[in-house]
Amino acid sequence: MKAMIDILTELGVRLAAFGKSEQSLRRIGQATEENEWFSREDILMAVDAIREEFLSADKLQRWAAQYTPSRARRTAIIMAGNSPLVGFFDLLCALMAGHRVAVKPSSKDRALTNYIIELLQDISPSIPIEAYDEQTAYDMVIATGSDIAAQHFRKRYTSTPTLIRGSRHSVAVLAGDEKQEELQALQRDIFSYNGLGCRNISLILLPEGYDLPLYPPHMGEMYRGTYRHTKAMRTMLGQPYADYGECIAVEEMTFSPNISQINYARYRTLEEVELWIKENDEQLQCIVTHAISHPRAVTFGRAQYPTLDDYADGVDVMKFLTA
Repeated sequence: MKAMIDILTELGVRLAAFGKSEQSLRRIGQATEENEWFSREDILMAVDAIREEFLSADKLQRWAAQYTPSRARRTAIIMAGNSPLVGFFDLLCALMAGHRVAVKPSSKDRALTNYIIELLQDISPSIPIEAYDEQTAYDMVIATGSDIAAQHFRKRYTSTPTLIRGSRHSVAVLAGDEKQEELQALQRDIFSYNGLGCRNISLILLPEGYDLPLYPPHMGEMYRGTYRHTKAMRTMLGQPYADYGECIAVEEMTFSPNISQINYARYRTLEEVELWIKENDEQLQCIVTHAISHPRAVTFGRAQYPTLDDYADGVDVMKFLTA
C-alpha cells in the first residue's frame, strides 16, 4: 500500500494547481459543457474535498493500517455523474486494495474523471487502471446510480461479488441553538451541486417554534427551471408551500421528490427524531447535526467533505474489496 500512498499523495500535490493551470481550466470548461448541472465553483469544491480528505499521506496511512491487502483482482467501477468526481473514492479504494481497476465514467462526468486518471498514469505509467469493457468478466463490481440502474446492475452481475448503490437522502437535525455561521454553512450542505448529490440535505428537522433557516443563494438556470416547474405544479394542485425565491419549502416529514423543494418538519423531542432516523436509516446517507449522535453524522458545512472512513451507505468499501 505504501507505493500507492506515495502515488496518491503526489496526485494531491498536483491537484493544488487545479483551477489555476491552463490544462485544468480547459477540463473545467469541458466538464461544464458535458454536464449543464456542473458549475466551476462546484467542481473546485469537489477537488478541494478530495485533496483535503483523501490525498493526505498521514490520513491515508492511518486509514490503510486498518486493512490487509488481498490477492489482486480485476474490479470494475461503474460511476455515477450526479456530482463532480463522485466516483473517485471507489477508484482510490480499489487501487489501495491492490486491484486492477476497470473504470466506466459516467457520460456526465467523463472529462473530470479522465483528467484524474491521466494524472495518475503520468505519475505512475504502470498504475493498474484500464477502461471498462462490458464483455469482460470481472472478479468484483462496484456500481453507483439510480434505483433503476441498481436493479440493472444486480441482474447483470448476479454471479459476481457486487457493491451496488442506489438513491439515498440526507437530513439536517437542528437543536435550535445553532450559531449563525453554522446555519450559513448548512446552506452549502443544501444547495451545493444543485442539490443533486446523495449527501445534499433535502429534509430539515427542527424543534417546535423554531423558524426554518433557509437562505438559498442565487442558483443556476437548470436548478431554477426545476424550481419554477415544482412551484407551478404545487400551485395548480392547491398544495401548500413557502416560496424562497430560488426554491420552495414544504412542511412534510418525508424525503423531497424534487431538488428545488426542501422539506422540513418540527419535532417535540429528540427521542422521536432518533426513532424516525432508526426507522429510515437504510435510506439515509448522512446527517448534519450536533443535536444527536449517529455513525454518519457530520458538522455543519461538511456534508460534501466525507472522510476516508465515511463510507457511502455505511458500507465499508475496503472491507468488501479485501474480503
